[in-house]
Amino acid sequence: MPSSHMLCTRALKAFYGDAQALFGIDIELRPSELVAVIGANGAGKSTLLKCLTGLVAAEPESVQWKGTAIGGAHPASIVQQGIAMVPEGRRLFPSLTVEENLLMGAQARRQGPWNLQRVYALFPVLKEKRAISPASMSGGQQQMVAIGRALMSNPELLLCDELSLGLAPVVIREIYDAMPAITGEGMAVVIVEQDISMAQKVSQHLYCLQEGRISLSGESATLSREAIGNAYFGV
Repeated sequence: MPSSHMLCTRALKAFYGDAQALFGIDIELRPSELVAVIGANGAGKSTLLKCLTGLVAAEPESVQWKGTAIGGAHPASIVQQGIAMVPEGRRLFPSLTVEENLLMGAQARRQGPWNLQRVYALFPVLKEKRAISPASMSGGQQQMVAIGRALMSNPELLLCDELSLGLAPVVIREIYDAMPAITGEGMAVVIVEQDISMAQKVSQHLYCLQEGRISLSGESATLSREAIGNAYFGV
């Protein structure tokens, strides 16, 4: 694996029982790079992220993190190595306050620049609401809590599953406006995104999945909407 790659997959396959969900996925990711993964429902996007975080089994050599095989490693071990995920649906703890939810991310005890003050500077509304339950917040604010919680583990790679799902356009823009501050110190980001236009706009590289296979890959700025549409719908 070239040293410039933080993470890569090689012929990555994934199964749910006897059903195969991914068929030989090859992706690459560099420091500070924002990569978008698009595709219709059931294309394998979330499964890909789950393979990267150890939530779905994978062959060890099929997932490489900074030159080390981590496929099938325990999720806690993967977090310790510097990979964190913002899951679909956010998965916050409604019985805890916003601040307590954020502090859950710090349990990894990794050294780095992210702490409560830094998260509050990125999303000031969270400081205002730090003492309340996230259950009483808007969907966009809950997404900010989920992102902040992941950042509190001081990852080198942030995986975001369906980041804008169900959010108002103004909130989506606010969240994506925060991305340069996240990637500015070398952190890489992978976003699974339903909004094709937004995915292409914010990313440097784009992968399209179709029925568990990569149907399109390339530098985001160079891909035509026609090519993306054809790959997305399997034309």
